[in-house]
Amino acid sequence: MSVFRRDLLRGRVAFVAGGTSGINLGIAHALAAHGAAIAVLSRSEEKVAAAIADLGRHGTPVSGQAGDVRVYAAVEQALGAVAETFGPPDIIVSGAAGNFVAPAAKLSANAFKTVVDIDLLGTFNVLRAGYAVCRKPGTAMINISAGQSTTAHWGQAHVSAAKAGVDMLTRSLAGEWGPEGIRVNAIIPGPIDGTEGMARLAPTAEARREIESRIALRRYGTKDEVAQMAVFLASEAASYVTGAIMYCDGGQVLAGARGMPDGIGGPG
Repeated sequence: MSVFRRDLLRGRVAFVAGGTSGINLGIAHALAAHGAAIAVLSRSEEKVAAAIADLGRHGTPVSGQAGDVRVYAAVEQALGAVAETFGPPDIIVSGAAGNFVAPAAKLSANAFKTVVDIDLLGTFNVLRAGYAVCRKPGTAMINISAGQSTTAHWGQAHVSAAKAGVDMLTRSLAGEWGPEGIRVNAIIPGPIDGTEGMARLAPTAEARREIESRIALRRYGTKDEVAQMAVFLASEAASYVTGAIMYCDGGQVLAGARGMPDGIGGPG
């Protein structure tokens, strides 16, 4: 349940890349519930249509397009359409991501490149295309990073490299674009219930218990808990926050470096 007033983002325009499922769809719902017009981008036309129908229940304008964040022209076209339809976006969320468990010794160069292209290149494409059309000053850009960016996870070298790049891109663009009134921040979610990523990383009850044992709060988070952090970063409540990498992980980062639970990965 939201802790913010329901009209907090009324009159704002939000673009959510990857906003048709998981954490990103949860963020889109929260932004819409607080009054923002929403546009989503996903590779799947079916997922886009389903998300538009689902988000429509909040009563704010909703649109969506199918496109691949790895292709700059596709992202540029989608953001241009948002600006033309709703006006310049002032909330831009980059959340498209790819992940799987693979020890580095068994990881192909193409698989590594695929994750880097989706997570890091995709984030650059969304922010760079967004910069060209967004409201200046006044835009809040929010990247979805991951704990692998700062804490070593065995079997996750590809994600660690990509998300570490996302964190530094966040800081770099916050510095470059801050003088124009654009804020750029990132959220690092911990293990979140009901997401495809956690279904892959912890497919058994035993694996889930192992992960929960390493979280200070001893539980998975919810998509709504991540979404409320995004609402904060998008709002005037965070008007002096930029370049921040914010954890929403129940204290998982406090446990330090670790291997993957038995049976779902390993160092080689």
